[in-house]
Amino acid sequence: MKETNFLIIGSGAAGLTLAVKLAEKFPKKKITVVTKADQSESNTKYAQGGVAAVFDLKEDSFQKHIEDTLIAGDGLCDKAVVEMVIKDGPKRLEELMEWGANFDTDADGELTLGREGGHSEFRVIHHKDTTGNEIERALLQRSNQLKNITILPHHFAIDLITEHHFSEEKPKVLSCYGAYVLDQISGSIFTIKADCTTLASGGMGRVYGHTTNPAVATGDGIAMAYRAKARIENMEFIQFHPTALYDGKNGASFLISEAVRGFGAFLRNKNGDRFMLNYDERGELASRDIVSRAIDSEMKKSGDDCVYLDCTHLDIEEFKKHFPNIYENCFQKKINVEIDWIPVVPAAHYLCGGVVVDQDGKTTLKNLFACGECSCTGLHGANRLASNSLLEALVYADRIFKSISKHLPSRSTISIPDWNDAGTVLLKGSEILQQKTEELQRLMRRYAGVVRNNNDLQKASLQLEKLYFETEALYQKHKLNTSLSQLRNMVNVAHLIIQQSLKRKENRGGYYNEDYNKKNLKGKI
Repeated sequence: MKETNFLIIGSGAAGLTLAVKLAEKFPKKKITVVTKADQSESNTKYAQGGVAAVFDLKEDSFQKHIEDTLIAGDGLCDKAVVEMVIKDGPKRLEELMEWGANFDTDADGELTLGREGGHSEFRVIHHKDTTGNEIERALLQRSNQLKNITILPHHFAIDLITEHHFSEEKPKVLSCYGAYVLDQISGSIFTIKADCTTLASGGMGRVYGHTTNPAVATGDGIAMAYRAKARIENMEFIQFHPTALYDGKNGASFLISEAVRGFGAFLRNKNGDRFMLNYDERGELASRDIVSRAIDSEMKKSGDDCVYLDCTHLDIEEFKKHFPNIYENCFQKKINVEIDWIPVVPAAHYLCGGVVVDQDGKTTLKNLFACGECSCTGLHGANRLASNSLLEALVYADRIFKSISKHLPSRSTISIPDWNDAGTVLLKGSEILQQKTEELQRLMRRYAGVVRNNNDLQKASLQLEKLYFETEALYQKHKLNTSLSQLRNMVNVAHLIIQQSLKRKENRGGYYNEDYNKKNLKGKI
């Protein structure tokens, strides 16, 4: 068993920001960061567009950013949280810049601000089209300079430890005492006992297979919190990014940033029709849910596998300057942006729900916090405003840090049992896990995607129940490995998405059910 003062699960912007702040404030305390891939692999790393924050007080204002966020959230945002995050955001970004993060500036050294869908002003700061990667680089560099931070790459958190692991008596409020962790190199499972634990484990896009998220985004933190009886909400609100590169084989892959549409690109069907103005007067700059459903509608009408993003009318040299990563990725796929349209489809991109937290990042379990995409703060409501996610991660990491600093958790003296896998055997071959993972992903794309209906959701529920029992049988019989643990987590997350979708009786934001009022569109879908 290992003991630590602060356990952080996840090494993206939220987790590393918290780790740095705790390490600097408490140099004699241990901070342990568990991450299941390389220490730099996270959803943060793949964020292209930037971070939304109000820096131009002549043209912009906190109130405008607040209003844009509330409009995108479609009536389900927590207004107090929205105001808190947006007003605190610039301070957190200035802090990040002091730590070494570089953002694009003009000839006078002023931040260059972009505009994305749903924003009324230019307020998105960026580092070309690799903003997340730059933030991750700066935070890792800072983390590795602090001796009391231990980052454990290739370690997979399996389950949170609560009273049900060591006591038959269940208190009214459960507490978290750390986690059981799999060393993916040795295959051993050990205990990390912690004074407090923070989930910063990112999203769940891999539940759908076609996603802009990296392979690590399997909803692990949400699934662990669910099994530990933490409150989970708003799982039906999944943001599908309208423009992920369609590779012609397995659907979506590389993200074509929303900033490209902000730069002036048009969406066209295969006949060349610029169709977005038929759905919303904002055209390509409508909110992501509307653009995604419009593309879904066009694909269903035509039977085509994708639509196209047309950049051929844009200044190609300026395009290369702003989007070098996108230009190069398209070029490698034999798409010359100067003369070719980019084939795109909607893909699972961001989860607006997750583990419910208060304004200090506290979950419903004592000594368990959550921040970043795995959390449900109330900022996004039914639909996230573009580039508000990294902002939320930075602000909530700071809120958790301040909460812990005010009320330092005490060291628990209870004895926690070792992980017990007696009687289990090694699972031979990975084919069955791959097969079941693909079965789950097909089920979610078919029945719980961009557009849903109650009949499909009921079908999904029945099919998922069968898959759940099959997965649990594998879990009970075999020694755990990463693939089996991820499948188990994705089944749990899929269950939450489907059941909370069935409970939603109206269309809001990113949730769209054909059986309900076709809100937010001009009767075209």
